[in-house]
Amino acid sequence: MTKPILLSWSSGKDSAWSLYKLQQNPDYEVVGLVTTVNKKYQRVAMHGVRERLLQQQADAAGLPLHVLNIPSPCTNQEYQDVMKSFITVMQQDGIEYMAFGDLYLQDIRQYREQQLANTGIKPVFPLWQQPTRELAEQMISEGLEATITCIDPKKLSADFVGQGFDLDFINQLPNGVDPCGENGEFHSCVHNGPMFNYPIPVNTGEIVERDNFIFIDLIPELS
Repeated sequence: MTKPILLSWSSGKDSAWSLYKLQQNPDYEVVGLVTTVNKKYQRVAMHGVRERLLQQQADAAGLPLHVLNIPSPCTNQEYQDVMKSFITVMQQDGIEYMAFGDLYLQDIRQYREQQLANTGIKPVFPLWQQPTRELAEQMISEGLEATITCIDPKKLSADFVGQGFDLDFINQLPNGVDPCGENGEFHSCVHNGPMFNYPIPVNTGEIVERDNFIFIDLIPELS
């Protein structure tokens, strides 16, 4: 029997590729996507993606979307309280697995594992320790399409925001910048790929600087 699993969903390429890998894995059945959204702005933290676009991604994947609203600013305790309440619901629904798109940051993995310790829910990491240049090229070659929605200007120049996640983008990255942005150099939003049943049309909007990061608004077309 397949194991029902929820996927932590950021809207970006790593969570989208995790979904694709899980879809190919006969051991699991993805039963939903879980996203924390800034209650004040109704956007995914760091990615800056609108909640409406999140829903369109879930619809394209044919999966229910669980939105967890967090305050802004959000303390670690407030975040943990929101997650604890959701984990309780997951337990009641019989969910025993939750997947994350982390690549190689051991401290982040340990944090996930500690969050789920003694809950009966096991963390799964479909992309763990895959070489990131190779992984990025695989995503692109197999049809993933994403837009860079946020960059850290201490690591990348502002003109990287709004670019497509493609080979040209990867080849332009300065030395020391991870090809998948695993160290927070950039964040993305996926609008097409093998994990979706159809592409999501989007337009780019205003570029803003907020909280020492540069964001571009990705505007979903009305369905």
